[in-house]
Formats: sequence, structure tokens, C-alpha cells
Amino acid sequence: MNRLPWNSLVSLLLAGAVGVCAAQSAPAPAASSPVAAQAQQPPDPQLKPNPLEALRKFEPAADEEYRLGRGDQITVDFTGRPELQAKLVIGPDGRITLPLAGEVMVANLTREEAARKIEQSLTPYYTNLSAMVTVTQYTANRVLVLGAVDHPGPITFDGNPTLLEAITRGGLPTVGPDKRPQLPDRCTIYRGSDQVMTVQLRALVDSGSPLADLRLRRDDVVYVPDPMERFVSVLGEVNHPGAVPLLSNSTLPKVLADAGGITDKAGSKPKVVIVDPSAGTKRTIDFQDLLNPAHSLEVTLKPGDIIYVPQSGFYRFSYYMQSLNPFAELATLAAVNGAL
Repeated sequence: MNRLPWNSLVSLLLAGAVGVCAAQSAPAPAASSPVAAQAQQPPDPQLKPNPLEALRKFEPAADEEYRLGRGDQITVDFTGRPELQAKLVIGPDGRITLPLAGEVMVANLTREEAARKIEQSLTPYYTNLSAMVTVTQYTANRVLVLGAVDHPGPITFDGNPTLLEAITRGGLPTVGPDKRPQLPDRCTIYRGSDQVMTVQLRALVDSGSPLADLRLRRDDVVYVPDPMERFVSVLGEVNHPGAVPLLSNSTLPKVLADAGGITDKAGSKPKVVIVDPSAGTKRTIDFQDLLNPAHSLEVTLKPGDIIYVPQSGFYRFSYYMQSLNPFAELATLAAVNGAL
């Protein structure tokens, strides 16, 4: 397929075995040429999402309530009952232990939700309790920064983590003989095992866009590639989703192996979806065919490709990719209920 211009807008929506790819070239005055990903027929109506709006939707709301996480230290106070005050650490299983009530699951709850749940757990033993939960130390509010930074590893935040703060605290990559710190041209954000966003960071900063300091979510992984590095993103049902270096001898089975291999949730006959965000194309193949020399499958990977292994029984998924003209590129793969 022809490669779309850098300032094109592409949207792919895949449902079951039918895919739709809509592409629009901004400079051309004539109508664009949407192409169905499999049927090779234009969709009706044509999809025209707002590219910058998509990036904003990836960003958590500024006033989003904090949710308690494993390792957070909390204080539980009870109105009029100072003797019941408890200072607790949320365990690795997401639970706290209260006298009489025993274990209470509070991970991923807001402070208000956790307070109400604590009140309910103590209802058999006390009447008219009013609890208040305070976070005294944010240990779970972490972002992992990897790649070409001076101090790769987890970074803990007291407030909302942001992209520029995470990269700066990770240590800006240095360039030149004088080892001068320099903001990377781009970085990639991994959210869970099914979302990846590549941000053209320098262009955002140079334009003065506030999206350069994108708000992150807890447990996001920020990957800063070396300027000379070539890599692909491996998502879905693999043991270690994220960035995998693309070497001269890299093959699709090797890349999947470098990502920790395919998990059992992919089923006995795994599917592998290869998405090329730059061209707005995708290809679905059977993993077993890759291992069968008789099929002689030729799979050429390019830097920036997204490799997605869907869960068995959840083969329907949606893929949404936009060139953010030229500030950022967003690619999201989400597995949803459906049948093979």
C-alpha cells in the first residue's frame, strides 16, 4: 500500500473479522480515499475523528480522584472515636487488616469509597461510625521510566504524574562530547498491555502545546528510545508487553520470544496482528503458520510496527490510530468480547 503523508489522519476500526480503514490527506482539496482493511471498499459514513481530541482523551482528567494502591500508607480516623484511629499500610494483595473486622480490600478505591467500605465492615461491632481515610505516603503512585535516561526505574509521585516530570526525574539523555542533557525527540507511553502512544515530544514543546506535559496514570511505562534505536511495540497476550529492539536478524517469532513468549490466554491456536501505524494497515496471521516451514511466510517488520496478540475468544478488538499532525501519534488496541 502507498504510505500516507505525515500530516494525514488515519482511523482504523476493526470489529470481528471485518475491518475498516479510513484515511484523509489534509493538503488535498479532493475527497480522500478510504479503504476497507479487508473488504477493500470505502466505509459509509467516513470516520473523521479529531486528532488532538484523541490525545486529550488519552490524558486523565486533572481532577480525577486518586485511587489507593498497594504499598500506600493510610490513616483511618473515626469521628468522635479517637481510640479507633489506625495507621495502616495497604498490603501486596490490596488489603488492610482492621481489629474485629479482619481483612478489607481497599486497593483501587477512592479515599471516600474506602472509608464507606471500612464503615460497613465494622457495622456489626459499632454503631454510627463515620470514617475518614487520609493518604500519608503515596507509594503506589508510580510511573516506570525506561530506555535512554540516566536513572531508569520506577518514580513515585505525590500528585498527578506528568510526562515531562517523569522524563526529567529519570534523567534527560545526554548528547555531544560535552554530555549536554537534551529533551528527546520522542517517547512512547505504554498503558497496561493493550495501549501504546508515541509522542513527538520535541515538536510539542517547540509549539508550546500543554500536551507536552501530558498527565500520566499510575503504572504507565514511559520508554525513551536512543535516537539510533529501532524498535517495535509488542502488546496483548505476551508475558512482557512493551518495546522490543528490532535487530537486523529479528524475525516475528524472535520478537515474540523477546517479549517473553505468548501466554496461555492466547489459546492453542494464537493469532498475531501486525499493525503499521505509518501506513494505516494491518495483517492477521496464525502463529502456527509462522512455525511451519511449509507455509514459507514472509513477515517483514519495520520500526514503529505494533504487534498484538489477542486473547482467545476475544478476537474482536478495536484499533484507533491517528497522526497528530505532527505533534504525536496515538495507537490504541483494546480487546473486547467477541468470538473467533
